[in-house]
Amino acid sequence: MLWWDARVTTLFKRNLQPTLTYWSVFFSFGLCIAFLGPTLLDLRCQTQSSLSQITWVFFSQQFCLLIGSCLGGIFKRTLAQSLLALFASSLAISVVFAIIPVCHNVVVLAVVMAVAGLAMGCIDTLSNMQLVKIYQKDSAVFLQALHFFVGFGALLSPLIADPFLSDTNCILANGTTNSNSNLPHIRKSLVPHHLGNLSHYDLPTKGLVVTRVSYAFWIMALINLPVPIAVFLLLYKERLVPCCQHSSPPLLPADELALETRIADKDDSSTSSPKIQPETGHDDLFGCCQSKNFRGAPCSYFAVHVTGALLLFMTDGILGEYSGFVYSYAVEEPLSVGHKVAGYLPSLFWGFITLGRLISIPVSYRMKPATMVFINVVGVLITFFLLLIFSYSVLFLFVGTASLGLFLSSTFPSLAPSCLFPKMPPGSLCGHQN
Repeated sequence: MLWWDARVTTLFKRNLQPTLTYWSVFFSFGLCIAFLGPTLLDLRCQTQSSLSQITWVFFSQQFCLLIGSCLGGIFKRTLAQSLLALFASSLAISVVFAIIPVCHNVVVLAVVMAVAGLAMGCIDTLSNMQLVKIYQKDSAVFLQALHFFVGFGALLSPLIADPFLSDTNCILANGTTNSNSNLPHIRKSLVPHHLGNLSHYDLPTKGLVVTRVSYAFWIMALINLPVPIAVFLLLYKERLVPCCQHSSPPLLPADELALETRIADKDDSSTSSPKIQPETGHDDLFGCCQSKNFRGAPCSYFAVHVTGALLLFMTDGILGEYSGFVYSYAVEEPLSVGHKVAGYLPSLFWGFITLGRLISIPVSYRMKPATMVFINVVGVLITFFLLLIFSYSVLFLFVGTASLGLFLSSTFPSLAPSCLFPKMPPGSLCGHQN
């Protein structure tokens, strides 16, 4: 689909290395976001902590991911800042993977996961913003591909960890194997947003630790290592490495790079277009919130952003919660699905999210982002409505889970172009121009 349009193909070729780099960095994000749930029981053994103690690392990672997403906005003002922050963040993820096996204290592990959360937050903000700045109103298809890579990374990390997970309790109390038939159920219940009440499970905290999960983390560290190397190569190409700078000036800031893209893709108009001025940075962090930037903005502009924020709040919340909820829902009455069969539901959900993001890459090139968002939201609502009607059907629980993952998959990458490029008066709202 993409190659049918010479203009967008030219844009992609001109920005091939930055685009591939941002996609690879988002693969790091996905790799890091999904490993904690499956490996948490082995990490509990490694740190010899209780279930209630080890689940604090979830909070540490997720809370710092929120902080990192906010801090990422500070580094977006120039391309140099963005790339240096992405290099540090992607390198930090490899370092985190490498040192997790030597964290034998739950507090130290929580601190390490906090660092990973900060890195993930910066990656999330900066990768999305840089792609939008490069491709502007053509960014939808590239954002869909970006979020496919986070889904691919999230699918890959549990597969890497699975061969190294303990089949029995990995702490041998009194030198004997302490088997627990509830171990698979506990492991599938341990997801970031749905920890549940696990205090009634009696797992030993003292004894001989036998776990091979370290190998999984070292493999993931090696798999992720090419990502910071790719960011470094982009830094070097654009002469932004401090020790390797040339006499010529470095690459233009990302906002001026976006200006080049707009100039190259100007509309064929019989009248002369007004000269577009480069976007300038703001004097302070909250410069964009000054009242003069909103002067002349129609009410519909604010309505678009408020609606987009609410949709993102709803869909992203479902995305994080559903995989844990659906497993717990399936194993309880009235469905009473077996633990092994119910364990396929989260994998089915994330598998269709990844599939949906892959399908959305060509679809987003032919369909407006706002239309895709509308289809996604309607699809999610209809799926939930049918899940309520057929709440006693195990078969439809699987069908509904797949459908929900499919409709949720492209909501976030479709919302970004819709909210960032609404119709606005020229020069209003922090320099976004049409």
